[in-house]
Amino acid sequence: MSAGVLLRAEAVGKKFGGLTALAEVSFVIPRQSIYGLIGPNGAGKTTLFNLLTGIYTPDSGRFEFDGAPLAGGAPDRSCAAGIARTFQNIRLFASMTALENVMVGRHVRTRAGVFGAILRTRDERAEEQAIAARAMELLEFVGIAHRAHHVARHLSYGDQRRLEIARALATEPQLLALDEPAAGMNETETAQLGELLRRIRALDITILLIEHDVKLVMGLCDRVAVLEYGRLIAEGEPEAVQRDPRVIEAYLGAEHGGGEAA
Repeated sequence: MSAGVLLRAEAVGKKFGGLTALAEVSFVIPRQSIYGLIGPNGAGKTTLFNLLTGIYTPDSGRFEFDGAPLAGGAPDRSCAAGIARTFQNIRLFASMTALENVMVGRHVRTRAGVFGAILRTRDERAEEQAIAARAMELLEFVGIAHRAHHVARHLSYGDQRRLEIARALATEPQLLALDEPAAGMNETETAQLGELLRRIRALDITILLIEHDVKLVMGLCDRVAVLEYGRLIAEGEPEAVQRDPRVIEAYLGAEHGGGEAA
């Protein structure tokens, strides 16, 4: 285990045909930190998430997670390793309740196999009760326990975002990767999201955050990386990144103190 470091990206590259989506991207994410990843649309942010979570395989370079090479190649391997993610476009089981959605996430850490599920053994029933109890705890943690038995598609947009986070937390991640969790939220909801993410970090969970709301990123993150055309153009503490001329030109614009970027 690398002391102080949870995730290390070493010269990670990915091409799609003749298009370079990522080119030799390297960075280090400290444990128990909130790490921001920003950049213009098409900069390669979501591609990096897809590589990290096993949807794509890097063409070059590698990820090291918790001191060991990250096998990748399939989302379930990344999840088993301790990486959970949410998506820019909400992906819930729309016809299932909030509680059931979180229980699905929790099942990746269960022990009962097909035999136990079919026969409904005592151990399987006890485990299912424990899964439901833990799912309810997570709904309480994100602030929507009162919606536990509501069908997911009937929840408000903000509550659906919170439900996605609860389901991701149910997998017991070391790293929670969030793809634009504040998208579509108003100012009050965004502030509540920021507080929730601080509470998640207090659980010793590291957060990797893609977000277009620059004010949220700069006020929340310990370190920020900036991508442009698949290349890392800046990385460091938020104050330094905001002052970087390359970042101002590529992304933040003349008024680079905060606000939302397009």
